[in-house]
Amino acid sequence: MPVSLLALALSAFAIGTTEFVIMGLLPQVASDLTVSIPSAGWLISGYALGVAIGAPIMALLTANLPRKRTLLLLMSIFIIGNMLCALAYSYHLLMLARVITALCHGAFFGIGAVVAAGLVAPNKQAQAVALMFTGLTLANVLGVPLGTWFGQLYGWRATFWAVMAIGLLAFIALLISLPVNREEKPLELSREIRALANGKLLLSLLMTVFFAAAMFALFSYIAPLLLQVTGVSNRGVSWTLLLIGAGLTAGNVLGGRLADWRLSFSLILSFSLITFFSLLFSWTSHALWLAEITLFLWAMATFATVPGLQINVVRHGADAPNLVSTLNIAAFNIGNALGAWLGGAVIGGGVGLTAVPVAAAVMALIGLFLCLLTFRKQGGNATVMACTD
Repeated sequence: MPVSLLALALSAFAIGTTEFVIMGLLPQVASDLTVSIPSAGWLISGYALGVAIGAPIMALLTANLPRKRTLLLLMSIFIIGNMLCALAYSYHLLMLARVITALCHGAFFGIGAVVAAGLVAPNKQAQAVALMFTGLTLANVLGVPLGTWFGQLYGWRATFWAVMAIGLLAFIALLISLPVNREEKPLELSREIRALANGKLLLSLLMTVFFAAAMFALFSYIAPLLLQVTGVSNRGVSWTLLLIGAGLTAGNVLGGRLADWRLSFSLILSFSLITFFSLLFSWTSHALWLAEITLFLWAMATFATVPGLQINVVRHGADAPNLVSTLNIAAFNIGNALGAWLGGAVIGGGVGLTAVPVAAAVMALIGLFLCLLTFRKQGGNATVMACTD
């Protein structure tokens, strides 16, 4: 794997950290800016909205730029956005800074995935995408807990200064290591937009929405489930989150290999396992060790889906790789919001916390149906050939 993939992974680590670390800093931010915790929580939703709306817009605005220059521009926006977060002296300015930072998120992951796949041979593309997204999983495993700890020690602004510094390192790494593709042709906006009129592409994007909904319906409320149902301590929740992060990382790597081998089989298997382990957790959540094992396997199955989803979308939208890859990131964030809302609605409905994993399983089951529908006209070897051409 080229060393430039590590630069992309470092960038993904920085972007992932700045998205999720705010969750651990909400009490400090709310206290410092004199707002309520629920109001501070909108800083998470505002970022997700910025990703969903900004991703296709940024992809279209940068359509005629070389991909290396585009990634450097997006990382520059990321650096400026985090600097503004650190300097924000009011809630509304912090919200604006978060939205500005989010503008780079979807386009960077979308275009970065296209660049990563182009750096290697066709039979290694999903593994290359997986390596880039390893930065995102490590952001959850290391970046968020370390960023939270750093912010608790030195103030929440210090965390954003630190993330900005990581962004600068990533910018330099991209500048030095990413090759310039002399054969890259400018993209035609009309062609990019026409490429969206593809039924299987739309199904693929919906698969991503329901995958993310299945993941975040459970993940968003994992802490209250562990505390109130499993009976672990606050410290135990942190260790469980670390275990889940390890599962996400392992699943990401395994999913890349499976997707390079058989893309359709990889996605069908992953959605099936997410459905199974989500349902299983509604039962095993009452026993500590069974809950821990189930969550680790659930995490593996969950992020094993990510490389395949990204490659699948790009292959069904081959005439507009930048735009469709970026739209896939937007779809992920829409699913994120849908899953978090669904889990909250289930809890608010009074049916109990153990119903949350069941709701997540329903979302995964819909994703599995969409997956089967996407590949319905391809059977046996034909499916494999269609997905690996």
